[in-house]
Amino acid sequence: MTEISASLVKELRERTGMGMMDCKQALLETNGDITQAIEELRKSSGIKASKKAGRSAADGILQIQLVNSIGFMVEINCETDFVAKDGSFVEFSEEVIKTFSSGEYLELDQLMEGDLSDKREKLVQKLGENIVVRRVFISDDSADHTGIYLHSNKKIACIVCLKGGNEEVAKDIAMHIAATDPLAITPQDIPEETVKKEQEIFEAQSADSGKPEEIIVKMVEGKVKKFLSEVSLTEQDFVKDPGLKIKSLLDKNQAEVIQFKRFEVGEGIEIEETDFAAEVMSQIEKT
Repeated sequence: MTEISASLVKELRERTGMGMMDCKQALLETNGDITQAIEELRKSSGIKASKKAGRSAADGILQIQLVNSIGFMVEINCETDFVAKDGSFVEFSEEVIKTFSSGEYLELDQLMEGDLSDKREKLVQKLGENIVVRRVFISDDSADHTGIYLHSNKKIACIVCLKGGNEEVAKDIAMHIAATDPLAITPQDIPEETVKKEQEIFEAQSADSGKPEEIIVKMVEGKVKKFLSEVSLTEQDFVKDPGLKIKSLLDKNQAEVIQFKRFEVGEGIEIEETDFAAEVMSQIEKT
């Protein structure tokens, strides 16, 4: 039997809001796989989704630039928000986006060769934190119009490419995506595996409702349809005008979204949180 650590139970509890014993049991049933455990808890308890655990896994800022209808976006990470606001760190990030948007570099490895690599190392020594240019993105060069958006805190950014339309619509949709974080452009673009997983969760949640099977089938179909509308860009309500669907905004302006990319600082990175008090007590007990 897989041994379940207290820290893993704690993480699952923070991400789901469920009781400690429920979390431990779910982890035992899934051999310690926290992703599967979350799905099992959703099926059995009806919780809507996992919560984000703790603070952002990595701090830093995003930079974005539009050059000749091509969007360039980079994420530069550090360890704390204090350093993220430091003038020399911001200056370095501006140099990174300026270099990247020159169009000479297509890949991150290429970008970080030479001067930028040396400057990064010197900045690490100066500020005392690890600093990493984590990822980059270049938009489709076949777009008629490209919209960019960088939030005021430089933690969320987005690039949108349109066929047809105009610059204003492209900018509005970039801002909308930054706010709503859709999974795909249309419902048809949502991976089948994602849809199937949600359907299984909805079925499990409805199984104990006591309703007839045909009613449960319709309930699940309705929930899946609602899910697809919530995570598909074209089906969402426009944030600047909730009475207007994005697909209607696009039709009105004879536009089509052919690509979008949204960055959020630290997404997808896990950071180990240390309980220093517990660590000290552990050392005392050993002496």
